[in-house]
Amino acid sequence: MSGQDLLRLGVLPYKVTRITSLEHYAEKLNALVAAGAKGADLLLMPEYACMEIAAALIEGPDPVAELNAVSAQSTIILDIMRASAQRHGVWLQPGTLPFRQPDGTIINRAPLIAPDGATAFQDKHVMTRFEAEAWGVRPGQPPVAFNTPWGLIGVAICYDCEFPNLVRAQAEAGAWLVLVPTCTDTWHGFNRVRLSARARALENQCFVAVAPTVGDAPWLAAIDVNRGRAGVYGPVDRGFPEDGVIAQSEHDAEGWLFVALDRARIGTVRIEGAVRNHHDWPANPPACHAVSFISE
Repeated sequence: MSGQDLLRLGVLPYKVTRITSLEHYAEKLNALVAAGAKGADLLLMPEYACMEIAAALIEGPDPVAELNAVSAQSTIILDIMRASAQRHGVWLQPGTLPFRQPDGTIINRAPLIAPDGATAFQDKHVMTRFEAEAWGVRPGQPPVAFNTPWGLIGVAICYDCEFPNLVRAQAEAGAWLVLVPTCTDTWHGFNRVRLSARARALENQCFVAVAPTVGDAPWLAAIDVNRGRAGVYGPVDRGFPEDGVIAQSEHDAEGWLFVALDRARIGTVRIEGAVRNHHDWPANPPACHAVSFISE
């Protein structure tokens, strides 16, 4: 394989806190990245974590006002994220930001930032009911694979992870690791993401890492309740844990989860595994049709 095989990954269950200014957010982010950079080459944070900035921009919890306020500052917030990655010389997936498009619509966008500040993006493709109905957030661009020193890596934003074909497109492009920034307000929601991540790891014989928002923030409307745990999952095959769980944090616990991931192990299991899910994915699945029972 070209590039580096061993990736030190940091996955953060991000505790939502009361933010009083953009400067306050920058200080919080910088402290988190500084801590993460001590143990990892690439850091993963949750979807919509930056929505906590809304408390500094508007009075009182209001989901639409929060979205509009944060999206109006998305360029500044992205600059803060870039500065933190550069300051600490680390690859940073800082979660997602709501971006307002030239036509006025808003998309949910995940940046991947290199240590020199260079940035590429993955947009969310499938909206949850809250995003579509309460916020009017629209789908962005289709799945991409990011070219990194460790090979190709994908990002599937929260609900997108629940749709096999989206992650499959990244795996077929060459991704051996998929990052899943997520934000869920119930254990039902989080477990949908967690179970989907484990399924994507199984069927694509890849690693999948999940980073959630955690904690309660009643002063906010959009991310007032947050449930989850960090997790890294892999193929359910020889050479990996029997349940595919590489590492998990405690429920609703904040703090970095560090895992060393060997890309070469993915290449090996895809060829030499007891099964070959990645290889055997049906190129043209047969159509399903209903049948009737026949009495003799």
